[in-house]
Amino acid sequence: MTGQAWLAYCAGLPGALVDQPFRMDPVTTVARHAGSRKWFGILMQKDGQVFVNLKCRPLEGAVLCGSFAGIRPAWHMNKDHWISVLLESDVPDALIHQLTRDSHRLTRPRGTQDR
Repeated sequence: MTGQAWLAYCAGLPGALVDQPFRMDPVTTVARHAGSRKWFGILMQKDGQVFVNLKCRPLEGAVLCGSFAGIRPAWHMNKDHWISVLLESDVPDALIHQLTRDSHRLTRPRGTQDR
């Protein structure tokens, strides 16, 4: 999966928007809830690798990190609650979509439900 494909997927989630909040960084793009502006994912590049950080449950994150070379504890975020997923790695696109939906659900504003 490419970064652009991931961003397009995020933009299609209910109440989601993508933007680039860092003026000096043309790559980093945040996927967030439009109403609360809370992040559910962030696309970044480090050392030539394109990856996304996604929120997940701590035990799930540990299992995923042990199961895929392309999933690691999150770079630059809470490593218990966030994972980094290398987009062009051994992680299937279907799993990246599922993890993105889960992150979207875990970070949604209180009192809202998936539609």
